[in-house]
Amino acid sequence: MQRCDWAGPEQIYLDYHDTDWGVPEYDSRALWEKLVLDGFQAGLSWITILKKRENFREAFAGFDPNVIADWGDAEVETLLQNPGIIRHRGKIEATITNARVWQKIEAREGFDTYLWNYVGGSPLQNCFASQADVPPSTTLSAQISKDLKKEGFKFCGPTIVYAFMEAVGMVNDHLVTCHRHDVVASMVKK
Repeated sequence: MQRCDWAGPEQIYLDYHDTDWGVPEYDSRALWEKLVLDGFQAGLSWITILKKRENFREAFAGFDPNVIADWGDAEVETLLQNPGIIRHRGKIEATITNARVWQKIEAREGFDTYLWNYVGGSPLQNCFASQADVPPSTTLSAQISKDLKKEGFKFCGPTIVYAFMEAVGMVNDHLVTCHRHDVVASMVKK
């Protein structure tokens, strides 16, 4: 079975590639969780985050932005002592800020609608033959990043946003030689 070049060799990475990465996500809370995790990845490898994902979910109240939006200094200090997550004050504080921004966007139009409108509600389909063809960011990810920052989001630069777009299926970047490319391409919200 052929996979994208980045997948593996660890089983957790293979499983993530084969079941999660690139599958279109339309749930507002789940989209926010993935954006937060991609923000925590900045400067690190995705496998580091993937191995700590369950610890993150436990430490961040199941990534419920309505809970996290009420957090303050005490919760930040507690999280900075948690060895199961990435203990970066700026990223932790950004998560709390981003939860508050998520609430505003969710109340206004739905965070899912806000994001999916950038691609017309349907995943963009790429047909890359090699990993070298896949860009680290695009004009669209730069625009989304700029707009998210204007809303008040932090840790959401163009590269983070593009990785997020790939992860949540806003763009299908499975290589055409990957067994998941056509499967994911068929996962369009009807």
